Amino acid sequence: MADKCDLCLLGLIILSSLLTGTSGVDETRAFISSGENVSLSCNKTLSDCKSTTWTYNSFGHSEAVELITLGIKKKNSERHERLSLESDCSLNIKNVTGEDYGLYSCQKYVNDKQQGPDARVSLHVLHVSVSPSSSSSSSSSSSSSQTEISPGRSVTLSCQLYSYAGLSCDNWVRSRGFKLLWVNQTGVDLKTDSRYQILYSSDHCIITLTTTLLNEDDNREWRCQLTQGNQLKTSVRYTVKYSGDASEHSSSAAPVDSPTLTPVRSSNSEKTSSRTTAAAPT
Repeated sequence: MADKCDLCLLGLIILSSLLTGTSGVDETRAFISSGENVSLSCNKTLSDCKSTTWTYNSFGHSEAVELITLGIKKKNSERHERLSLESDCSLNIKNVTGEDYGLYSCQKYVNDKQQGPDARVSLHVLHVSVSPSSSSSSSSSSSSSQTEISPGRSVTLSCQLYSYAGLSCDNWVRSRGFKLLWVNQTGVDLKTDSRYQILYSSDHCIITLTTTLLNEDDNREWRCQLTQGNQLKTSVRYTVKYSGDASEHSSSAAPVDSPTLTPVRSSNSEKTSSRTTAAAPT
């Protein structure tokens, strides 16, 4: 009976260590807006990067892909042109896209033997796409770029958090206190304004804003924000700009606050433990 109790206790200790991130794997979470540049820290003391290997694993897929092997970029990588190493062997990714979300792991090898555990960074990407009404001069969706719109026409902004695949937003985002919302320039939740239709999909982490554009919307700004409690993790802004002929207007979406993100030290990342780092102000 005592042996069974000991086994139960051991199982609880192992489960607790996995849940709190103290199982010997150094892991951080990083949140970034699409179009930004991100720097993922290896968080290891290295004399040079010739011993460094970076791998990528898309959430939901078991097979890892090598991006950097012993300091050399893999030319067959889809991200080859956007990847680079810093002097401290951090991995830089330029112009982040929704497809870049996933788990990145840094490993150090000496004489073909790995030294210490992986340093892991789970990258989560916030992305806004624009869908004008079918009567617009451009019927295709635009991803944080320019779209032909004009006053009097309806526009839908879709804000999606590319995060853990296979898990619903309710299972991960809400369980950890994360929230997606659309706000105006002063930070007021647009759900309080009847002019805007806000819909949220808990299955795919998408929140949409639909409205009919007015003449006075010129230079108006809307923001999609990802927050955790009172902390802003990352944000994307959409600014309407009218210029030239009234029949030819444009709008653009761009990330808010664009410093390079270093997960170990940045406010846009957190350790997988009970401690949460301070966030940048909204």
